[in-house]
Amino acid sequence: MHVMIFGCGYSGTAIAKAFGDSGIRVSGTTRSEEKAEELRKIGIEAFIFNGEDLSDDLCAAMATVTHLVQSIAPRDADPLLALLGKDSTVLLPDLQWIGYLSTVGVYGDHKGSWVTEETPCIPVSGRSKERLDAEDAWLALGRSRETPAAILRLSGIYGPGRNAFVNLDRGTARRIIKKDQVFNRIRVEDIGASTRFLSEHALGGIYNVTDDQPGPPQDVIVEAASLMGVTPPPDQPFETAEMTPMARSFYGENKRVSNAKLKAAGFRFAFPNYPMSLAQLWQNDSWRG
Repeated sequence: MHVMIFGCGYSGTAIAKAFGDSGIRVSGTTRSEEKAEELRKIGIEAFIFNGEDLSDDLCAAMATVTHLVQSIAPRDADPLLALLGKDSTVLLPDLQWIGYLSTVGVYGDHKGSWVTEETPCIPVSGRSKERLDAEDAWLALGRSRETPAAILRLSGIYGPGRNAFVNLDRGTARRIIKKDQVFNRIRVEDIGASTRFLSEHALGGIYNVTDDQPGPPQDVIVEAASLMGVTPPPDQPFETAEMTPMARSFYGENKRVSNAKLKAAGFRFAFPNYPMSLAQLWQNDSWRG
């Protein structure tokens, strides 16, 4: 078994660790030699990939890949699919399973209602539309090769080194209040575990990888501040808060995302809701990463 993760960043590294704990060969790509060296130090066979061409050593490694995970965001189109061309068997002759990391952003705005994998997608942002196109393309590749292709639609990612505690500690935490706004979240370790679960069971199709407890974003800040024993930042009305266009765009989508399908397949979340997850990060002193 040889797992290769294209785009071995925050989520990709968690996926690599989920597989690598069992002695499975795990490779990953990154854009810089500095990052590649960091990956090698934790046992990941690292390759440089700039999204535009495949090096000889990367092609040689791909020849033995059995499980492929693609986490690189599309730029107009999926960069890896473009390089694989019409016949992916040339570069990936032994492929047995595909995982594609997408986003719950593809659902668009559902005004706080629950969405499932069957809910029609009405993406709002250009980046979510590109993700949806990439999902379709990877599913099509799976069908053409009779290989399971799983689409993991991720909600807001957090975990060690990337969480409300870090933001409070840095003084960058904000309590943006928008009436009735809710978001789902996902702990990064559960991304790793769910990817391994889907691959081990040769499951394809679309899965929401998200927690059980969608809630207002300001409540997460209050929960973390309470655990830290600090005063949370003051409320800021969404309408007048200074925000980047991208940050503001997230608030244009309001939905509650169901994870029932993944649970029905047999997966169990280690961190099913943010209160217990934040408590674990704080108690274990792992929030800094």
